[in-house]
Amino acid sequence: MKNLTLKLLDKVFTIHSLPVDSAIPTAVFSADIYFIAKTFEEVSIVLPSSVNIVSDDSEPDWQALEVVGPLDFTLTGILSSISSVLANNNISIFAISTFDTDYILVKTNKIEAAIAALRNNNYQVI
Repeated sequence: MKNLTLKLLDKVFTIHSLPVDSAIPTAVFSADIYFIAKTFEEVSIVLPSSVNIVSDDSEPDWQALEVVGPLDFTLTGILSSISSVLANNNISIFAISTFDTDYILVKTNKIEAAIAALRNNNYQVI
């Protein structure tokens, strides 16, 4: 697979955890970008740290690398390849996939190391 281009988003994100039966806080919908996932056990919301919501738990200080897309559903190994590069450099991730592309969130204090590792493995990061 040809290595792809990633774009560093100009936002700092917080990952929130809410009880499974929670209503989505209305402030979420005012954000210019957000991600919501619901499982049988919890609701996860990722949104810019500038948007404040009440949650059971939160993990602040994440930055996002967007895989420049749109990506075709027939492509394979995108997240595997990127996450392997970062794992080999002891950088943990929080991955999000959408219909068009993937986002790899990395803690702010590791973002420069993540970008360097990706560039050293022939990824373009803009």
